[in-house]
Amino acid sequence: MGSLFRSEEVCLAQLFLQSASAYSCVSELGERGLLEFRDLNPKVSAFQRRFVGEVRRCEEMEKTFTFLQQELRGAGRVLEPCPENPRAPLAREALRVQEQSEQLAQELREVSRNRASLRGRLRELRQYLHVLREGQRFTSLPAPLGSPPRPRALSEREPVLDPSLHQHLDRKINFVAGVIHPWRVNAFERLLWRACRGYLVASFVEMPEPMEDPATGESITWVIFLISYWGEQIGQKIRKISDCFHCHMYPYPESEASRADTMSGLHNQIQDLSVVLEETEQYLAQVLDKVVLALPTWRVQVQKMKAIYLILNQCSFDVTEKCLIAEVWCPVRDLTQVQDALRQGSYKSGSSVECFVQRIPTSESPPTLIRTNKFTAGFQSIVDAYGVASYQEVNPAPYAIITFPFIFAIMFGDVGHGLLMFLFALWMVLYENSPSLQQASNEIWLTFFEGRYLILLMGAFSIYTGFIYNECFSKATVIFPSAWSVATMANHSSWSSAYLATHPSLTLDPNVTGVFQGPYPFGIDPIWSLATNHLNFLNSFKMKMSVVLGIVHMGFGVLLGVFNHVHFQQRHRLVLELLPEMVFLLALFGYLVFLIFYKWVKFSAADSLVAPSILIHFIDMFLFTSNAGNLPLYRGQVPVQTVLVVLALASVPVLLLGTPLYLCCRQRAPRTGRPAPVTAEEQEPLLEGQEAGSSVNATKEDVESGGHGPDAKHSDFAEIFMHQAIHTIEYCLGCVSNTASYLRLWALSLAHAQLSEVLWTMVMRNGFVRLNYVGGVVLVPVFAAFAVLTVAILLVMEGLSAFLHALRLHWVEFQNKFYVGAGYKLCPFAFAPNAWE
Repeated sequence: MGSLFRSEEVCLAQLFLQSASAYSCVSELGERGLLEFRDLNPKVSAFQRRFVGEVRRCEEMEKTFTFLQQELRGAGRVLEPCPENPRAPLAREALRVQEQSEQLAQELREVSRNRASLRGRLRELRQYLHVLREGQRFTSLPAPLGSPPRPRALSEREPVLDPSLHQHLDRKINFVAGVIHPWRVNAFERLLWRACRGYLVASFVEMPEPMEDPATGESITWVIFLISYWGEQIGQKIRKISDCFHCHMYPYPESEASRADTMSGLHNQIQDLSVVLEETEQYLAQVLDKVVLALPTWRVQVQKMKAIYLILNQCSFDVTEKCLIAEVWCPVRDLTQVQDALRQGSYKSGSSVECFVQRIPTSESPPTLIRTNKFTAGFQSIVDAYGVASYQEVNPAPYAIITFPFIFAIMFGDVGHGLLMFLFALWMVLYENSPSLQQASNEIWLTFFEGRYLILLMGAFSIYTGFIYNECFSKATVIFPSAWSVATMANHSSWSSAYLATHPSLTLDPNVTGVFQGPYPFGIDPIWSLATNHLNFLNSFKMKMSVVLGIVHMGFGVLLGVFNHVHFQQRHRLVLELLPEMVFLLALFGYLVFLIFYKWVKFSAADSLVAPSILIHFIDMFLFTSNAGNLPLYRGQVPVQTVLVVLALASVPVLLLGTPLYLCCRQRAPRTGRPAPVTAEEQEPLLEGQEAGSSVNATKEDVESGGHGPDAKHSDFAEIFMHQAIHTIEYCLGCVSNTASYLRLWALSLAHAQLSEVLWTMVMRNGFVRLNYVGGVVLVPVFAAFAVLTVAILLVMEGLSAFLHALRLHWVEFQNKFYVGAGYKLCPFAFAPNAWE
């Protein structure tokens, strides 16, 4: 956790990897996730690199895995994640995985093809059987003598032709039978009638059972058609039309005996095919079981293997030494672990030559590494959203753990609302290891889940500020007895019956002895919730509180700059920048805080009517005047204020010109005298950086330039002056605007309280008052509406608004006093999830 306050020391190092053990060493480094590799072949295309063949082989295996996964998905199987973390396979293991996966894929292709063929053949046989059965009803022979006569009314089940007419017909009657999609029946029938009018008789009937459509895979009820016609030309025309409508046509035997024999043969074939299809399904299930067991592990192994070869493609190959050279960014504290990983990789590969790591000097700015855990990750992500910290710059995240929830709670202070938020976050924290919560696909839910500890603290701080404001769903709680005594006021005042009848509102005068017995033990006295001047009292209180907290917050941000100046050995900035900034801030706005507290302490209820206005005094302070109508707060106030304004104005030129003049003199100093030799102190970080305790990449200049100070980048005095002028103007004007910006604490707190009170008055209060004692059941939907509106408006919308305003106060008003955020993250090469977050 030490790196949470400042990014860790990171150095540039070279890895010397023996060719035989490079794969194992990179695999071991990937398991630990310690290094960020740099590409030493940026101008070489991906197709010209050394291990492009191995990468292609991995991609071919991934294509095979994709096919296997699609087959599993088509069979309704769910592929579970890999239960363990297998290591990257060696060369022989990779060949075995490739052979087995291709063999399984080939078996799946053959079995799937055979199953599809069997299913299609079985479907055709069943359709043919249904065609013969339904056609039998149309073309059956007449009933024998003695049977009841056939009714004269025609029906679909009667023969199309009267068998008695066969004796009078010299022409032969032919049949076309088959099945057609139900959506095409009407168009098919119309086209047949128009093309062959008077020369055919067509009958249509639905199939008794639905069957699968081979084109779409849907289960539909096919329509059987039987067409009788005269003449071969008409038959050719019917067959062509049937082909155009994608009908499945089947031969229709002319005699009833042939039809019976055909149906008997179809029954036997269907039974045989059903047995073969069942065995094929069982074999396919066995193959899929093998895929389910092996595929998760294979996918992880091949992904790791591909990642290793992609890293090896970034290395430089030394032909003479027969080794690979890699450049990496490495945390200094992990150098021993890196060497241990290289040693284990060399041992596992069986290489006799051990790989090693060596630090090298560089002038580049190293990446930023800040190790976090599940608690601090949410706060660090808030800071990183503004900008990743420059190398070894002060990290605002540990301070935001307290200040962010507290500033949010000032705007969201309510015991009830804070308790609901706290319980919701507590539920997420207690069940954070639940797979259903971690693997949810909703982005909004994942955002809440990742910030569960932040929401937990925001809820807890909101409960605290809610007790300070004495608000619980907009109602005051009486934890302690009120410090105001109405009975004392009634006994020592002229409240007669007539006075009470004509005055609905009564005034409690704290100047009357015994009416006000002292401050409330904790928070605001609950009697203020009944007062008509409740809003005026809270406005004054919250406005002054916002100004005080804002100036303290900004002052703390300016003081954090001390750690940057000391760490980067820019001690001139302590005098030329930090001191003028503190003088300017405290002489003006620090004095305003002093006036607020001084007025609270000096003036009581007895002399409150003659208390002067702080705002007028503050305006007169800048005008170097005094107002006779506004009494001074203390003796000698005007001279003190004059001195403070002069000090604030005098600090501006120091802040503007101090650093540029110092740097200019420092640059010209070697030119006027003997050339200054390079001291051992300047070379020590490069040669013996680990022993000296500083990185080989650490510079001693301005962190605002990303690790390079004005000496390296701002060699021109005009450029140095312009940079400092922008900083001075931004700071001086920002002190005014940022102080006013903290008044949003007052505005948002007031808005939240008023919305909560309006919601209670318009929903719950009306429900209690108007329903009397007869509508208890109606209170259930009334409370439901109140609960829904509370969650939707006050918790979600107001909570999001307060969160965004707290975010702005940290990014703009607090962090710009000391934080630059011009760095970039260290992205280590790792197989497993990053252990640093």
